[in-house]
Amino acid sequence: MYLGIDLGTSGVKLLLLDEQQRAVATADAAVPQHRPQAGWSEQHPADWLAALETAVQQLRAQSPAAWAQVRGIGLSGHMHGAVVLDAQGQVLRPAILWNDGRASAECAALERAVPSSRQITGNLAMPGFTAPKLLWLRTHEPALFAQIRRVLLPKDWLRWQLTGRAVSDLSDASGTLWLDVQARAWSPTLLQACGLDLSHMPALAEGSAPTGTLLGEVARRWGLTGEVVVAAGAGDNAASAVGVGARTAGQGFVSLGTSGVVFQVTDAFAPATARAVHAFAHALPQRWHQMSVMLSAASAFGWVTRLTGQGDEAHLSAQVAALSADRQRQAPLFLPYLSGERTPHNNAAASGVFMGLRAEHEAVDLAYAVMEGVGFGLLDGLNGMRQARAAADTSEAPLALVGGGARSGAWAQLLASTLGLPLQRPEGAHAAAALGAARLAAMACGGDEAHWCQPLAAEATYLPRPEQQAWLAERQARFVALYPALQAHF
Repeated sequence: MYLGIDLGTSGVKLLLLDEQQRAVATADAAVPQHRPQAGWSEQHPADWLAALETAVQQLRAQSPAAWAQVRGIGLSGHMHGAVVLDAQGQVLRPAILWNDGRASAECAALERAVPSSRQITGNLAMPGFTAPKLLWLRTHEPALFAQIRRVLLPKDWLRWQLTGRAVSDLSDASGTLWLDVQARAWSPTLLQACGLDLSHMPALAEGSAPTGTLLGEVARRWGLTGEVVVAAGAGDNAASAVGVGARTAGQGFVSLGTSGVVFQVTDAFAPATARAVHAFAHALPQRWHQMSVMLSAASAFGWVTRLTGQGDEAHLSAQVAALSADRQRQAPLFLPYLSGERTPHNNAAASGVFMGLRAEHEAVDLAYAVMEGVGFGLLDGLNGMRQARAAADTSEAPLALVGGGARSGAWAQLLASTLGLPLQRPEGAHAAAALGAARLAAMACGGDEAHWCQPLAAEATYLPRPEQQAWLAERQARFVALYPALQAHF
């Protein structure tokens, strides 16, 4: 039996996986988030541990026999967070999270200090990444910065508590801006630019590698016996990829969560920083991945549902599904930048826009426009990824479709035609990151990658429709022209 632990921004999710790759049980517990100032986002690491203990007790009570058989643990977590420790290993301040925007000025300073940073890391310096956060601490909290002896990512702080070992996996480490992503090693140059060195960093391991065993005191508290191996694990998106079985070049997923993600595995390091595409190491050995990120996706559909007084997203989605193609072609265009945008524009000031509103438009027309606009934004990101790897001629496989927005069949069909790729909604994808963490635990215990990374069975498949693609292409060309025309007015 293998335990997957997924530390999300809103809470901890656990999943028990048996030898037949069946999810035996799940449990979760909430974690509070704090915003002490506008644009800041923090959490107390102690709250992560408390939530983990709560979820463990739930799982033990729910499935005691299965729980007693746990032999491996995998970790997944939200990326980019900064947990800073002193010489005694004590947390010095609340963790600064991925969605914290305080370090914008430090991003520019880091790229000036290391002009080759984009080539080394495969990424633009963005406030969400870890390195700018440490530069911010050096400037604004210098006395605290002087006490820092170790920096850990969120899930790796949990590992520290469970095993006593400071280790990170390469997918999560890719999101720090301290990793030489092609070499899969820390970059002394980038560390030095932040006033740090290798002694501050955890050891690195591939996601499927063992990184230690559960401490005796933790095992006793949890009611586990024998040696329990803890795998390196993965950042949340790479863990989700393992969860849906994306392990070879071209495989990946589209996520319609609060934010939107397109994730594809690559055989080689393929940066595309000019389009704000992320190029990270995958959680599996000698593979990388590209990822485009939108800051508003399913959250934009929730917004338009509230805005139009519909109350129920499922009801509004059903109305969109009933629209004729002629009605869809007459809908306004929508720029989905309600919280700024990352890929491809990297513009925190970008905002949402309805273009082409007319008196005859109703709530359902706006809802369709939001679905379509999010799809066009995802296509922007996918096209940037395609351009970066053109030389490698990487084929594209059908993509898994995950996230809350994936429940809408109308949206799923629209996305398949927009992206020009088959989309498969897998069974159990709501817990993909925890599942991926459990699969990595099985591999760390000696399991075969090909066996444990099989794709999930699809509960629905959506194919591109040529007649729909034809008129979507015309609307997408108008969508692409809108951003540069309005950029100066944001």
